[in-house]
Amino acid sequence: MRRLVAEQHPAWATLPVTPAARSGWDNRTFRLGDELLVRLPSAEWYIEAVAKEQRWLPVLAPHLPLPIPAPVAAGMPGQGYPWPWSVYRWLPGASVDAAPPADLTRLAVDLAGFLNALRHAPGPGPAPGQHNWWRGGPVGHYDDQTRHALDALAGEVDVRAATDVWEAAVTSAWDGPDVWLHGDVAPGNLLVRGGVLSAVIDFGTCGWGGPSCDLVIAWTVLDGRSREAFRAAVGADPTMWARARGWALWKALITMDRQHDDPGARAGARRVLEAVLADHAAHA
Repeated sequence: MRRLVAEQHPAWATLPVTPAARSGWDNRTFRLGDELLVRLPSAEWYIEAVAKEQRWLPVLAPHLPLPIPAPVAAGMPGQGYPWPWSVYRWLPGASVDAAPPADLTRLAVDLAGFLNALRHAPGPGPAPGQHNWWRGGPVGHYDDQTRHALDALAGEVDVRAATDVWEAAVTSAWDGPDVWLHGDVAPGNLLVRGGVLSAVIDFGTCGWGGPSCDLVIAWTVLDGRSREAFRAAVGADPTMWARARGWALWKALITMDRQHDDPGARAGARRVLEAVLADHAAHA
């Protein structure tokens, strides 16, 4: 990493390089001095996100109420590293999963305001595809994966209830104008300072389409009063909410199906699944 930076950006060659406390799945992340961050894709699957973020984050930033990553330089393959990479401004804060805020309703409303602003940012952006794992397209893209997981988990999950949630999701379609979506509104991508949402990071799965995938946070982090506050503030009608449940259900099921060697991941996925099923039953 140090040689790569020195070769392509010699002005930063003397800055200390340290691994970030949390690196993520798609990228390997390093602090570069006190004010910069370097992100290197961890596999070829993720390299399209580099050019996408370089192109679009400066366009989106002026239209959003919270900071997002600001690219300051691009990097090319070199020193044995095979893919493009980026340098960004460092954004201070702790992730929501590392420092859960006490006031989840405040978090829900603030996040809804951010997502509403994102939807109104100028586009069009990139259509759903491999670059963002088809976020923004129909959740039915993952129909085979979901039904396979349901078969595999029979006896462990309520297959009938889960199938009802899935059918409601795949038979509903976004009929509004295409808009910007973040694509991965996960607790690790939301930063808080002083218990308040302070920044949104990692736009590698952003795109242009239907925004229901951005609502999955309703079951992964929020609950009860905060979930209902989020739904109202983000303006989700019953069909949009049903599609969002479908995105949450898909991810929970495939995690349970595939992560047998990770009890923590499976337990977290089960909690999300149970929250989705309970929410569906409450609004049936």
